[in-house]
Amino acid sequence: MAITGYTNQLSVQPGEHVKFMVSSDHKKYKTEMVHLIHGDSDPAGPGLKINKIKADVDQEYDGRKQDIYMGSYVKFDDQSQFENIRSFSFQAMIFPTTPQLGVQGILTKWSPDQNSGYGLFIDEGCLAVWIGDKAGHVEKVSTHQPLISQSWYFVGGSFDAESGKVTVFQEAAISKTNGRFSLPYGIDQMNARNEKVTAVQPYASTEAPFLIASLFDQKSDGKHKVIWRYNGKMDRPRMANRALNKDEMTEWIDNPTGDGVVAAWDFSEGITKDGFKKLERVYDMSPNQLHGETVNHPTRAVTGYNWTSEEQNFTHAPEQYAAIHFHDDDMTDAKWEVDFEWKVPDDLKSGVYAAHVYAGDDEDYITFFVRPKKGQPTAKAVLIIPTASYLAYANNRFQDIPLAQLMFGRAPVVQQEDMYLGEHAEYGLSTYDHHNDGTGVCFSSSLRPILNMRPKYRHNLSPSLWQFNADLHLIDWLTEKGFDFDVITDQDLHFEGAELLNHYTVAITGSHPEYFSGPMLDAVEDFQSNGGRFMYMGSNGFYWVVTFDPENPSLMEVRKNYGNQGWKSKPGEIHLSITGEQGSIWKHRGRAPQKICGVGYMAEGFEVSSYFRRSEDSFNNPNLDWVFEGIEMDEILGDFGLVGGGAAGLELDIFDEELGTPSHAVILASSEGHTNVYVPVAEELYFNITGLGGEENPKVRADMVYYPTPNGGAVFSTGSIAYCGSLSHNNYDNNISRLTENVLKRFLLEEPLPLGVLEQTLTKINN
Repeated sequence: MAITGYTNQLSVQPGEHVKFMVSSDHKKYKTEMVHLIHGDSDPAGPGLKINKIKADVDQEYDGRKQDIYMGSYVKFDDQSQFENIRSFSFQAMIFPTTPQLGVQGILTKWSPDQNSGYGLFIDEGCLAVWIGDKAGHVEKVSTHQPLISQSWYFVGGSFDAESGKVTVFQEAAISKTNGRFSLPYGIDQMNARNEKVTAVQPYASTEAPFLIASLFDQKSDGKHKVIWRYNGKMDRPRMANRALNKDEMTEWIDNPTGDGVVAAWDFSEGITKDGFKKLERVYDMSPNQLHGETVNHPTRAVTGYNWTSEEQNFTHAPEQYAAIHFHDDDMTDAKWEVDFEWKVPDDLKSGVYAAHVYAGDDEDYITFFVRPKKGQPTAKAVLIIPTASYLAYANNRFQDIPLAQLMFGRAPVVQQEDMYLGEHAEYGLSTYDHHNDGTGVCFSSSLRPILNMRPKYRHNLSPSLWQFNADLHLIDWLTEKGFDFDVITDQDLHFEGAELLNHYTVAITGSHPEYFSGPMLDAVEDFQSNGGRFMYMGSNGFYWVVTFDPENPSLMEVRKNYGNQGWKSKPGEIHLSITGEQGSIWKHRGRAPQKICGVGYMAEGFEVSSYFRRSEDSFNNPNLDWVFEGIEMDEILGDFGLVGGGAAGLELDIFDEELGTPSHAVILASSEGHTNVYVPVAEELYFNITGLGGEENPKVRADMVYYPTPNGGAVFSTGSIAYCGSLSHNNYDNNISRLTENVLKRFLLEEPLPLGVLEQTLTKINN
């Protein structure tokens, strides 16, 4: 991984510019633009299909190493109030989550190079005030009482320049609901206070900016490296330019007034009924108005020290959510400099593209998606690329090999990219990972290299492919079969709605559109209501609630609970900070996927895939014969494929009228023969009992479903992630390919679809 890169945006239109940021260990590297058709290197399939296109950026470039710095913090443009400080006081409510992990800055203006400045720190697990003068003499005054993780404290530190007295204290602020325990034995031992008289006077170097939750170290090239990053929550930080006593600090928790106020930050300011007005903005309520900006998106909409648990939605009780959770491994923008920029030609075909950057044997494919110009479709069919799901799994680290073997029923495939990510946390985490302090990752961004969104990558979750390269199976099939189609991203759909889809006759999903926003769901349902024809080509779709930041479309947020997940949101923290809406899964918000596509997530098993067998209903309805044209009546469907050896595998969706499958929907085929590695998903389990595996459980299956919708529309669903991996078998001449081709060709026709299924159902109801 000696060369990697990313773009400034995933979706781009002809005529627009896309910027490429590259980091290379090589002195020189070359670039060529390519059109991605098929990214699976499996010799059993059609092989890689990566076509060069002519571009004016195809040339040699100077290589340079670009670093990524993790850690979230708050920075300030106006530093004037933090200069020339003599006496000072700091205070805050803090909830440290890894106090044992070395030095951590809380409120700091400190130069590590000059050993000068002042600040409130966690030092050797204890709260401490540091003062450094111009000559590099340092005074550190500690409470000498280790902080207990996941517990709220009222903390403060002060320095009186006239007397030279330094004071530091910590006081437990534990309630029945705000931490991991309530009034533990020995709470008095959590409290501590210390003071000392020193001759050291603080020197506030201009090179050291004032920060919340971190500090900077100067690099040789003049840039800053974030160090001594804080893990934990912080609520109501305050600063004064005089030494306050403990009683004054206590009063300042809720009422910071009087002489000496430098700043009184309120992290709940900006909360509206629709979430945070500006997610990155931090407001100072003092007359100085020292507003700040968060970097790398620490988690907001988290419970504060005074949370009572009576309200679960931060928009309803902002004063109880006046906290920010900082992490030393937050990373949502690599902030690399641009290496080259390309204007997408006006006549470039919509599709999946990449800048192939390479030097010697090292290479990367910096992927992006070209949609048609807005309002100017070039085909009757459109493929919705599930970039939200790509972001959810971006750079995921499923590295627990023993657990993976138990879950997968096999030894996981570990790629070079996986091993590299295991050693390079700075590339950012996926929403399946945990931060260093054990909390779940709720933000993901495309402003960083995403090493598993590349051709040739074979995911360790799958016996073959997962997400991006699995979707290239479908793009390859559409291309080989000669279908004209446009490509848009689900992010485009989020911001533009049904108007974007209504230009098309047929909308097609990828193999795993798991992460979906409310505007995306609205767009799909409105498209179906308007007569649009919808092909759901996978499984576990429309599952997790997500949203994108309107001011930073590269940023996606998810909060997890109640489903199949890598982590669970903490109590009171399930609502999305960007919008204020409830997170978790759509089923628990009354929008089960069965309402969208007739089937919904039921089981998973990351082992061998199986096959489909036609249902009795498919034989009993002559109006559905066109679906199976060219296929023998007794044929097993899809007992072959590049993903686990079959068309039914990995994750499976089933028909369920109780969850919204239309009563006139018909199961065309169902899978069978799944092993006991396949088990029901967590939200479908009421009790854990034996016999839940695929060999005994009839619900462990995939259902292939068809039904008509209003105004001449229809829905076809495959119910399986592995389905698209079977399309290319036997040089695209197989029953899965033929069935899919039958459906797509019929959906593309202007003539009405057969309504016999609906008519028969209505007749039964009326009788």
